[in-house]
Amino acid sequence: MQIFKKESVSNYLEADSRLSKSLTTKDLIGLGIGAVIGTGIFILPGHEAASHAGPAVAIAFLMAAIVSGLVGMAYAEFSSAMPIAGSAYSFGSVVYGEIVGWILGWALILEYFLAVSAEATGFAAYFNNNILAAIGINLPTALQASPMEGGVINISAVIIVVVIAGILLMGSEMSKRVENFAVIVKVAIIIIFIIIGAFYVKTSNYVPFYPAQFHSTPFGMGGIFTAAATVFFAFIGFDALASNSAETIDPGKNVIKGIIGTVVFAVVLYVAFSMVLTGIVNYKELNVDDPAAYALQIIHLSAFNKLITIGALFGIFTAMVTMFIGGSRLVYALGRDGLLPKFIGRVNSKHSVPKNAIIIATIVQAVFAGLVPLTQLASLINAGTLIAFAFISFGIIKLRRRKDIKNTGFKMPWYPFLPIVAGVFSIFFIIMLPDITKISVGIWIVIGFIFYFVYGVHHSKLQKQD
Repeated sequence: MQIFKKESVSNYLEADSRLSKSLTTKDLIGLGIGAVIGTGIFILPGHEAASHAGPAVAIAFLMAAIVSGLVGMAYAEFSSAMPIAGSAYSFGSVVYGEIVGWILGWALILEYFLAVSAEATGFAAYFNNNILAAIGINLPTALQASPMEGGVINISAVIIVVVIAGILLMGSEMSKRVENFAVIVKVAIIIIFIIIGAFYVKTSNYVPFYPAQFHSTPFGMGGIFTAAATVFFAFIGFDALASNSAETIDPGKNVIKGIIGTVVFAVVLYVAFSMVLTGIVNYKELNVDDPAAYALQIIHLSAFNKLITIGALFGIFTAMVTMFIGGSRLVYALGRDGLLPKFIGRVNSKHSVPKNAIIIATIVQAVFAGLVPLTQLASLINAGTLIAFAFISFGIIKLRRRKDIKNTGFKMPWYPFLPIVAGVFSIFFIIMLPDITKISVGIWIVIGFIFYFVYGVHHSKLQKQD
């Protein structure tokens, strides 16, 4: 048993050659923005302004974006050197060894699957309260809440997961067309909110910009740091683009353009949105689930609430599509390598998609979306992401030392300084997460180790190689 045995890039490239290469830079940016501009922009700015940072929540988004951009460059270099499916799992298996790759994959299952389920419950809340109710349809509590919330099943959340699965099963061409259209609609609506809201900003709401009650260690910046660690949820998804590198045309150039383009575009929207939101309404009043709609009510523009609702639905929908793709490709890669049952690693010949992996992802995500509340789902997502961020950032150093892996595409600048900075910041933000989150993800990682030694190591294709 050689748990640190390293996978061969050539084996991965051969296995993933069955996947269709059709994604361009534009498609990747569409997927990235689709994931990043989702529930986060419609909920997180208000909650984090009220709870941790005040108007300085804009600074928290900027900090999260900078770290995401640095880590994004690390992902892009890996994708350029190894245009394979599986993202951090596959990259980790090549440079660190199978056991580390497995744990990274296990952590990312937490990110992708729970993100889709969390987004689905958010979608259901907007849809039930603002669309169905508006046309006189009121679902009984049993069908719009989880057992933990006094219901039986969140049926709308389950249905939207199944609908997206149907789109993905029709192939990457169909999914990217739907995604690109939805991205255009939601970005347009967000920009409309920013432009209209700017005329109602009161500069007095920016004073104090960083309220004294949020000053805590380290360096009196604890409130902003905690907010930044939390709003990483808003940037989750750009790393999923690396999962699509096996389906990308010229990944050495297009993946970095897709990732950096996504992060830059997202931070501009997030910072502008946050500044307008906290300028319209005092931060103390923003601890609500629909801060943008609430702000419009304050300035007597309630008629625009439906527009915001449409933007939220489109935003959540596109986020689900991208995270669904990333999660299904990750599960496919684990099945491809024997760490999960091998039937999961098969590719459908008609549409060139991992059909079985999509079906497995659908079942798991639908169950969580229908039976578990949003707050419970969201608590673990950031931790799994940041663990992968740290390993991928430091992994650039190991990648550069591999003489057998040639990379004629993108390379992270200022080596080794930037990879180390990105890795250190990722660890720092893990430390800044709430204790319950760190404990919960620790339990999940322990379960991952148990599964690997009970099943994975005995069925691994890599372990069976001479």
